Amino acid sequence: MSEQTLANHSDRLNAINIYPVADADTGTNLYQTVRAAAQAVADLEPSDVGVTMAVAGRAAMEQARGNSGTLLSVSIAAMAEPFAGAQRLSGPLLAAALHRAQLRAWSALSEPMPGTMLSVLEAAARGATSIDSALHGDESNHALAQTITGAVAAAREAVVLTESQLGVLTEAHVVDAGGVGLLLILDCLRSVIVGEPLQEELLDGLSGYKVQDPNIALSMPEQEGVEVMCTISLTPLAAAGLRLELGSLGDSVIMSAVSEEADPMGAYPWRLHVHVPSAAVALDAIRAVGDPSNVSISALSANAPEDVHDLL
Repeated sequence: MSEQTLANHSDRLNAINIYPVADADTGTNLYQTVRAAAQAVADLEPSDVGVTMAVAGRAAMEQARGNSGTLLSVSIAAMAEPFAGAQRLSGPLLAAALHRAQLRAWSALSEPMPGTMLSVLEAAARGATSIDSALHGDESNHALAQTITGAVAAAREAVVLTESQLGVLTEAHVVDAGGVGLLLILDCLRSVIVGEPLQEELLDGLSGYKVQDPNIALSMPEQEGVEVMCTISLTPLAAAGLRLELGSLGDSVIMSAVSEEADPMGAYPWRLHVHVPSAAVALDAIRAVGDPSNVSISALSANAPEDVHDLL
């Protein structure tokens, strides 16, 4: 359901995608990430919730694009941990999973900012925890429905607030695209749990989200530089060093371990994302410490070709 919903909303999400760069691809990135996760679990044998989420998270991480897709994939992978061994979803498990997801997402970014998907995820976690606490850890299906409903309501309030939290959004009179995308995904989860249609009214009144509103992203100044993403195996110490170096070379650095299983040398697979003036700058730093795989390079301009392959 999330896959189809994001496909339906991708154009509007792209139109209001102006932070951290106006590259008009948040809707597309989230759709591709969710699609990768859905395809990974489509033929999976019935198992515990944690295994299913772990498989989905790893697939999403390997195929994620952009800030939004990367943060979503990090969140999915993090949610798998509290679900480990669970045969069914419950309110307490959902609250714990959302809490774990927001902690992991905040820590994955070198320079996390309020007014983004992170704020919406944090609000959803708080909303779920508040309901779960009030219900004293009730594990019934009714309590689960109340918990996810509370998470969605809190996420919606956080989306509205994004417009006032980031100056670029305030000036453009729009809410954060990644935040809206996460809200849609959470409401898809609520729809499945509760057995009700999506709440179309969630989107009412969100600045910039009417179909007739202009495409803000395409009217923004041209963006220079590229987005580089890859997977690389590193020890935690080497990963920390690379994160610092990439932070000095560019911005929007996101690094998160794809799994918690180390190889015999103590290295873990990491998914890496960074915005840099040129791909060569990032690739030189990355290749100095390891051998990257699944590399993608995309121009940050909304009007540029989607991918640049000459340096791969």
